[in-house]
Amino acid sequence: MVEAVIDVEVVYAAIDRQVLLSVTVPAGATVRAALLKSGIGKAFFELDLASCPVGIFGKVIADPDKHPVQAGDRIEIYRPLLADPKEVRRVRAAKAAEAKTRNQ
Repeated sequence: MVEAVIDVEVVYAAIDRQVLLSVTVPAGATVRAALLKSGIGKAFFELDLASCPVGIFGKVIADPDKHPVQAGDRIEIYRPLLADPKEVRRVRAAKAAEAKTRNQ
Protein backbone atom coordinates (compact mmCIF):
# COMPACT_ATOMS: atom_id res chain seq x y z
CA MET A 1 0.00 0.00 0.00
CA VAL A 2 1.29 3.48 -0.87
CA GLU A 3 1.87 5.81 2.06
CA ALA A 4 -0.06 9.11 1.87
CA VAL A 5 2.13 12.19 1.57
CA ILE A 6 1.45 15.92 1.84
CA ASP A 7 3.28 19.03 0.67
CA VAL A 8 4.26 21.82 3.07
CA GLU A 9 6.55 24.84 2.88
CA VAL A 10 9.37 25.77 5.23
CA VAL A 11 10.46 29.42 5.34
CA TYR A 12 13.23 31.30 7.11
CA ALA A 13 14.33 34.91 6.79
CA ALA A 14 17.86 35.70 7.88
CA ILE A 15 19.12 39.26 7.92
CA ASP A 16 20.69 38.96 4.49
CA ARG A 17 18.47 36.44 2.66
CA GLN A 18 15.22 34.50 2.72
CA VAL A 19 14.55 30.90 1.78
CA LEU A 20 11.29 29.12 0.98
CA LEU A 21 11.51 25.36 0.53
CA SER A 22 8.78 22.95 -0.53
CA VAL A 23 8.96 19.58 1.16
CA THR A 24 6.91 16.41 0.86
CA VAL A 25 6.35 14.58 4.14
CA PRO A 26 4.29 11.57 5.18
CA ALA A 27 0.76 12.39 6.33
CA GLY A 28 0.80 12.84 10.10
CA ALA A 29 4.40 14.11 10.21
CA THR A 30 5.19 16.63 12.92
CA VAL A 31 6.37 20.19 12.42
CA ARG A 32 9.84 19.28 13.68
CA ALA A 33 10.05 16.26 11.32
CA ALA A 34 9.12 18.49 8.37
CA LEU A 35 11.81 20.99 9.38
CA LEU A 36 14.46 18.30 9.54
CA LYS A 37 13.37 16.74 6.24
CA SER A 38 13.48 20.13 4.48
CA GLY A 39 17.25 20.38 4.90
CA ILE A 40 17.05 24.07 5.79
CA GLY A 41 19.65 23.51 8.50
CA LYS A 42 22.23 22.93 5.76
CA ALA A 43 21.56 26.38 4.29
CA PHE A 44 21.61 28.13 7.69
CA PHE A 45 24.18 26.55 9.99
CA GLU A 46 23.27 28.97 12.81
CA LEU A 47 19.80 27.40 13.17
CA ASP A 48 19.25 24.95 16.00
CA LEU A 49 16.32 23.04 14.52
CA ALA A 50 15.91 21.02 17.71
CA SER A 51 14.94 24.08 19.76
CA CYS A 52 14.22 27.07 17.50
CA PRO A 53 10.81 28.74 17.82
CA VAL A 54 8.48 27.96 14.91
CA GLY A 55 4.96 28.69 13.79
CA ILE A 56 2.45 27.99 11.07
CA PHE A 57 1.06 30.99 9.19
CA GLY A 58 2.14 33.38 11.97
CA LYS A 59 0.86 31.36 14.93
CA VAL A 60 3.54 30.03 17.27
CA ILE A 61 3.50 26.28 17.80
CA ALA A 62 4.10 25.41 21.47
CA ASP A 63 5.30 21.84 20.89
CA PRO A 64 6.55 21.28 17.32
CA ASP A 65 7.57 17.72 18.21
CA LYS A 66 3.91 16.76 18.67
CA HIS A 67 2.01 19.12 16.33
CA PRO A 68 1.13 17.42 13.02
CA VAL A 69 1.34 19.40 9.80
CA GLN A 70 -1.51 19.73 7.33
CA ALA A 71 -1.28 19.86 3.56
CA GLY A 72 -0.34 23.37 2.43
CA ASP A 73 1.00 24.55 5.81
CA ARG A 74 3.75 27.17 5.78
CA ILE A 75 6.15 26.44 8.63
CA GLU A 76 7.96 29.60 9.68
CA ILE A 77 11.21 29.60 11.64
CA TYR A 78 11.52 32.62 13.91
CA ARG A 79 14.73 34.36 14.93
CA PRO A 80 15.18 36.52 18.02
CA LEU A 81 14.28 40.18 17.81
CA LEU A 82 17.21 42.58 17.77
CA ALA A 83 15.25 45.24 19.68
CA ASP A 84 12.19 45.09 21.89
CA PRO A 85 9.39 46.92 20.00
CA LYS A 86 7.88 48.27 23.24
CA GLU A 87 11.21 49.73 24.29
CA VAL A 88 11.74 51.31 20.86
CA ARG A 89 8.30 52.98 21.03
CA ARG A 90 8.95 54.19 24.59
CA VAL A 91 12.27 55.81 23.59
CA ARG A 92 10.69 57.39 20.49
CA ALA A 93 7.83 58.84 22.57
CA ALA A 94 10.27 60.23 25.14
CA LYS A 95 12.31 61.92 22.40
CA ALA A 96 9.16 63.39 20.85
CA ALA A 97 8.01 64.73 24.23
CA GLU A 98 11.44 66.24 24.87
CA ALA A 99 11.49 67.90 21.45
CA LYS A 100 7.99 69.27 22.03
CA THR A 101 8.97 70.87 25.36
CA ARG A 102 12.11 72.41 23.80
CA ASN A 103 10.10 74.00 21.00
CA GLN A 104 7.59 75.67 23.32
